[in-house]
Amino acid sequence: MRNRGEYGHTTSGAGSVGAYLLHRVKPHLPPWLGVAGIGVAGSGAHLMWADSVGAGVGLTLSAVALTGATWWAGRETSPQRRLHSAITVAAGSAWMTGAALAGPLAGSLPDAYLMGGAVLALSWNIRMALRTSDGEAAGSADKGLLERVGLAKAKIGRTQVEPNRVTAALALEPGEQTTDDVAKALARIASALDLPQSAVRFQPDPDSARRGDLVIVPRDMLTEAEPWEGPSLPGGSIMDPLVIGRYDDGSPLMVWLPGDPSQGRNAQHFLIAGGTGSGKGDTALNLQTEILSRRDVIMWLSDPKAFQDFRPLLPAYDWAVQGGAGTEAMVEALQHVIPARTSWLGKHSYRQWTPQAAVRQSDPAHSCRPDNTACGCAGMPYLVAWMEEAANTLRALGDDAFTGIAQEARSAGCSLFISLQRPSYDQMSTSTRASLPSVIALGCDPRDEGFSLPDAVIDAGAHPGAWGNRKPGYCYVVAGGVDPDRYASPARTRQFTADAAPVMEMLAQWALRNGATADPVTTGAAKAVVGNAYTGRQTTTTDETEPNLVPDHDDSIQIGTLLDPEDAAMDPEADLPTSQQGDDTSLFGQDTGRKPSPEEARQLFARALDEFEANGQMVVGPKDFMDWCDANGYSRPWVSARLRDAAMEGRLQPTNQTGRWRIVPALAAAA
Repeated sequence: MRNRGEYGHTTSGAGSVGAYLLHRVKPHLPPWLGVAGIGVAGSGAHLMWADSVGAGVGLTLSAVALTGATWWAGRETSPQRRLHSAITVAAGSAWMTGAALAGPLAGSLPDAYLMGGAVLALSWNIRMALRTSDGEAAGSADKGLLERVGLAKAKIGRTQVEPNRVTAALALEPGEQTTDDVAKALARIASALDLPQSAVRFQPDPDSARRGDLVIVPRDMLTEAEPWEGPSLPGGSIMDPLVIGRYDDGSPLMVWLPGDPSQGRNAQHFLIAGGTGSGKGDTALNLQTEILSRRDVIMWLSDPKAFQDFRPLLPAYDWAVQGGAGTEAMVEALQHVIPARTSWLGKHSYRQWTPQAAVRQSDPAHSCRPDNTACGCAGMPYLVAWMEEAANTLRALGDDAFTGIAQEARSAGCSLFISLQRPSYDQMSTSTRASLPSVIALGCDPRDEGFSLPDAVIDAGAHPGAWGNRKPGYCYVVAGGVDPDRYASPARTRQFTADAAPVMEMLAQWALRNGATADPVTTGAAKAVVGNAYTGRQTTTTDETEPNLVPDHDDSIQIGTLLDPEDAAMDPEADLPTSQQGDDTSLFGQDTGRKPSPEEARQLFARALDEFEANGQMVVGPKDFMDWCDANGYSRPWVSARLRDAAMEGRLQPTNQTGRWRIVPALAAAA
């Protein structure tokens, strides 16, 4: 019988079987041909160099060099293949060297050739047989994937497979491709794999422009929210990490605040950015409950939303204000507290805050005395200043209101948190943004990604714009102490439910009883600047009482230093018409049946400042006196002039805003 053979020509049945067997055997022949070639080469080399000492040295060095070259060339293959190749080359070159010098039939060389050569050849045959069709298909599929996304010449090296995470080393074509090409192809890779864009990331090798690791997380483990059940380390130090959620591979999401020289980490300021519904509130609660559960830290909070999210924690704050004039006072206090704290740390030989600085100073190494004996000074807890919905504050105080604080606070044992929806440059100055390198970026508009995250992190595959407000709590964290390979890894903060409120209330009571209190330096500096506006932590709270909150004021203010622009062209003595009999009493309890004389008006004005101070409103301007002007028949320019007079007398200090003045506490002004 004759049939058409595999190669297209007509063959007999016996010929067909022979051709089939030859086709199946051919892939396994190269190792055996290599063994035969080594035998022939060894015999020929013996005829040429049997009596040559130089040839022996040269063959030995060549064998070592060839083995080393094989090991080097296999760096992009699997460890098993690299080792197998190196052993094969070493064994073959060693036998050839011996055969060339002593002869292929000398001593045990024939036995080594027959047995060792057969073992090496068979080992490669077995390796080839274990390559299943699935593995070959996978390899070709990987290559086909790279071709489809425009990276045809790239090579995939070692691959590490973990639960829900695959990391593949990627080497690009030298001189033709760079890691930027991979960053641009990430969206196409995600499309080819039918995965969300955030599931594919690329981690460039910092020492190479063409190498890196391609990371694929096929399943989103963050879909189910993890409920908050309490702080991770109650009673611990603020130096320990704050656990606020988990990454998409299940590992904990942690951040650090104080610096640690042993870890090469500086103190952290944080920007928390995300659109409406992105989960900023839960992110803030995760951070604040962690902070307030530590034994050596105090917190100041400004929240123009009247503590909507933070009310259960109110007793735990050292100082809490609702925005407006209270926030003005807090910012002014911070500007004076920071140098006071820095000075204290310097006098006690601390280059930066450490947990040892928070306890009474009994170590002579940290004494402020000239004789270096233990000074016994009270410790200084870490300070966290939190500005919630900071866009309101930035509009009121100017886009660089926090620049000086952010630049100087790290050395004072202080961290600044600024939370807002859109950290664009029309809301926050570039200097302030540069001072906030640590960021927690939640879902946002795709056009706003560059305001939150560095370009390198976005290029690596981070895209918070893909979440918007559809995945609350999803975030990227870029901060000191976090592995840079994690910057582009999605994470999710823990979720606060109605069941969390009682736990937060218990935490607040624990902080009230066991938490740190403000040190004398911080308290003294704050009170010297804003007087009664700084309340300090309340020692008792009830359902009807809460921290003394500073009254709000109109936030529509201008930026400048001294005179309100609205009053610049007006005569300060051009008073309003005399009030009519029967008017209501003024804001400050004076009879307004007649217009006060100039001297009486000045006395009333001084009493007005005293009353503002007594009420805790330490930043004032002409707008705050409008009711007083209407009641007493004096004009706004007259008030502006009196404010300047009070500044000359030391009762007021100018702020960074036009027409806004800080009241100097009465005792300090008298001194």
